[in-house]
Amino acid sequence: MLSWVLIESWAEVAARWLHVVTAIAWIGSSFYFIALDLGLRKPAGLPQGVGGEEWQVHGGGFYHIQKYMVAPPGMPDDLIWFKWESYATWLSGFSLLVLVYYLGGDLYLVDPNIADIPVWGAVLISLGSLGFGWLAYDRICKSKFGEDNTKLMIGLYVILVLIAIFYVNVFSGRAAMLHLGAFTATIMSANVFMIIIPNQKIVVADLQAGRVPDAKYGKIAKQRSTHNNYLTLPVLFMMLSNHYPLVFASQFNWLIAALVFLMGVTIRHFFNTMHAKGGMLWWTWGLTVALFLAIMALSLAPLSVRGGSYETSLDDLSGPAAVYAQADGFDDVTGIVMGRCSMCHSEDPGWDGIHWPPKGVRLDTEPAIATHARDIFMQAGVSHAMPPANVSWMEPEERAVIVAWYLGAR
Repeated sequence: MLSWVLIESWAEVAARWLHVVTAIAWIGSSFYFIALDLGLRKPAGLPQGVGGEEWQVHGGGFYHIQKYMVAPPGMPDDLIWFKWESYATWLSGFSLLVLVYYLGGDLYLVDPNIADIPVWGAVLISLGSLGFGWLAYDRICKSKFGEDNTKLMIGLYVILVLIAIFYVNVFSGRAAMLHLGAFTATIMSANVFMIIIPNQKIVVADLQAGRVPDAKYGKIAKQRSTHNNYLTLPVLFMMLSNHYPLVFASQFNWLIAALVFLMGVTIRHFFNTMHAKGGMLWWTWGLTVALFLAIMALSLAPLSVRGGSYETSLDDLSGPAAVYAQADGFDDVTGIVMGRCSMCHSEDPGWDGIHWPPKGVRLDTEPAIATHARDIFMQAGVSHAMPPANVSWMEPEERAVIVAWYLGAR
């Protein structure tokens, strides 16, 4: 039994590591090509079909890069595709969503104080919203409205804000912010899988058949790549938000998300303008700081640590939490956790310098302890991660009691 629990935990570690590695690869190549595209220059004497070139220096050597605006006269012998970074990032991210939020839905996905829905219903809403996001976005981009990039970007921003409001009224605060990132990342990866790569394949097929490729395919791909460029930084923020209750546990978390998307625009606009040799727009950083200060102010409003109030009794628990509450040793574990953990993990922490429960986790009631059984087992039973530096002097015998209680209930 213990080995299976550890396998589950290591599966999360592997998926998270893969997700971070592939995301670095995808974001790095995406940012590089956008910067390269914006920095292209058109000196005299370029070969026919070349729309610009750039010289770069890196790693002790010089690189001379040229871009064909539609396609070269013939198919090159060796062509490198940039696509697997995107696919692997989405697949690893979705596996994490399943491992953490679907399989742990009663703890991380659903909050009865927000929407009293079964875990399976929340999972269906999650899957449906991700699919809906891509279909709606793609349809809008292909419509007449999508022909005006400025109007399109404004319209997409409004949709993202509405989705944020929807998520915070359905899922726990932590899951809502994470899902907003997943919603956006799904659009980004689908752009690569459904639009950018297929369009490139059409151009390649035309070259191989001796036909002149249509420039419209490159134009469409460029539009989607630009959208991905501006959405990347907000997605990163959303994915990291689950570590910070100040972000997800605020009653204004949807508004924080809306401002984060604006920060993504201001930061990318600075770098995109700089790469295009349009100067240093330092005012964008002033606006970014102002947006961040506004986010800080919103987060410092009274916290409603969503998913952590547990204004219920043990009799009202269901699912795994009820099993752990009824297992042998629960009373002993409750006493240990109350004495060693609740000084920090409570509605009003008593530890100097801690002003809200770490990661929004409260362990100051019996229902809360039963609900967070797996976290207590992993953090204080199997490992010695908690209490940090063992500041509350949890004894080895107490850790053994936690392990015996958790495994005895499974």
